[in-house]
Amino acid sequence: MSGPSQRLLHLYHTLLRAFGPQHWWPGESAFEMMVGAILTQSVAWTNVEKAILNLKASGVLSPQALREIAIERLAELVRPSGYYRAKAAKIKALVEHLDGYGDDLDRFFDKDLDDLRTELLGIHGVGEETADAIILYAAEKPTFVIDAYTVRILDRLDLSPASPWYGAYKAWLEQHLPGDAGMFNEYHALLVRLGKDFCKKTPNCTPCPLLSLCPTGQARATAIL
Repeated sequence: MSGPSQRLLHLYHTLLRAFGPQHWWPGESAFEMMVGAILTQSVAWTNVEKAILNLKASGVLSPQALREIAIERLAELVRPSGYYRAKAAKIKALVEHLDGYGDDLDRFFDKDLDDLRTELLGIHGVGEETADAIILYAAEKPTFVIDAYTVRILDRLDLSPASPWYGAYKAWLEQHLPGDAGMFNEYHALLVRLGKDFCKKTPNCTPCPLLSLCPTGQARATAIL
């Protein structure tokens, strides 16, 4: 591998040395990860944790229980995650779909990655990022999750694809990295860590572990001097 592949692998190993393994995605089961992927839309994970704890405390964190609970009650339980009425409807749509598989996630996941992604995207409230998070973290299949942190970091590193849309970033990364679910899992988690701690909307470039590899960071550091 050469060019972008070498750079991306170098970035990965640099971040791994700096931060260590991130042990993502948070969740005690594949189904919990699926629910978390919906709840984390447009909100920080700390808020999602509160909603998940509410579901667990109420004994409804299972497909059958979530089908049976009134949607108004479900909305109240997931209120900490924001957009709670919409997210309650999305969770309901997910568990209704799983009913067709007898709530057997192994059976649901046991299909070609592209077919699984297409099926997930057909469920109300499941967009590309949510579908890819479910495929990578719950189904453990190699698809790269693109979020705002990933886009921001790649842009600042001058590693962006030609087209500024979700599918282009995903295809570009998957083209230049080994198709390994474990690596995709860890890489995405490391990018999230970098985005939260350093590569924010207003970046903190000087202590960033990627400063020596980042033209944007170097330009900012030089300007400050």
